[in-house]
Amino acid sequence: MLATSAKFVRDHPSVEIIWDRRSLQAFADRPIGEMAAEYDLMVIDHPHVGEVAGAGQLVALDQLGRTEELASLAEQSVGASHPSYNFNGHQWALAIDAATPVASFRPDLLEAAPSRWSEVMELALSGKVALALIPINALMTFFGLARNQGMPVAEGPDALMDRDEATAVLDMFMELSAHVDPRCLELDPIGVLEWMGRTADAPAYCPFGYGYTNYSRDGYCRFPITFADAPGVGDNGPRGTVIGGTGIAISSQCNRIDIAADYAFWIAGDACQTGLFFESGGQPGNAVAWEADSTNAACRNFFRNTRETLETAWVRPRYDGYMGFQDRGGDILHTCLRGESTISDTLDTLDEAYRESRS
Repeated sequence: MLATSAKFVRDHPSVEIIWDRRSLQAFADRPIGEMAAEYDLMVIDHPHVGEVAGAGQLVALDQLGRTEELASLAEQSVGASHPSYNFNGHQWALAIDAATPVASFRPDLLEAAPSRWSEVMELALSGKVALALIPINALMTFFGLARNQGMPVAEGPDALMDRDEATAVLDMFMELSAHVDPRCLELDPIGVLEWMGRTADAPAYCPFGYGYTNYSRDGYCRFPITFADAPGVGDNGPRGTVIGGTGIAISSQCNRIDIAADYAFWIAGDACQTGLFFESGGQPGNAVAWEADSTNAACRNFFRNTRETLETAWVRPRYDGYMGFQDRGGDILHTCLRGESTISDTLDTLDEAYRESRS
């Protein structure tokens, strides 16, 4: 963001763009309305759009007369990245980063990434698997395992999932978590990649973690990481992981929406995404960049190796109230993973939190 802003300011000398940083957790948690009152431009997470769509906090980008540009970005979407920011018929942000939980491994310790859940468990039993298990990532893994098997999630008003299906998924998840290092309970995906990429005797493989191309680029870490499609249950392939990524949005309180939109559409476009955005450490959300030889050559084919996972990823719920459930749901699952709650009690509490979020 700093590099693209510097270039935009050089080309528009009367403009100044100043970015403030926030943590990965704040990216997921901080209310959009709070930021929109302070900032003109924001990098946001798509599940927030349900709560802001009717609140007038963001600019509906489809109302700016840029129909052709929006159509082009829709065509160049990696999986559901672009439409994930569309809610109630309006586009609330432009995808600038595409991500979903993918697999990662140390090629000096493992020849190839497993493609099936049974193979993942074999590696876990031998102590070679790590997994990000902080609350938010625990919830995303739980959802992903369910969706990989075609199980409905958050489709009815009364229960998050069918009880028998939810029990089977949580059994699987608990079995895996029991065979990874307990430190995983405190790690996010970056923490796992730091461990794998900078420690000689780290685990060889992680089945699910939001990908970061930095760790596959030369010179970034001691042991470069290779990324691959996520594993599936049986013959299901990598489908169903929970799409993430980031989008750039404009506050409705911005005094120069035209300039903010010029910048937003430029950095989401294929030329910037393939060039300056990627070269400056970004992970593009534009399919042209994912297909380019130059980007793939620079990060051990990260994009080609994980593309199927992105194309078959699931868009999590975005209804007004979901973010509150996401915050509670992760904590509820984390309690179970720590052995402080039974599977039955955990699912009861998840359903209760889900019903409250729906009301």
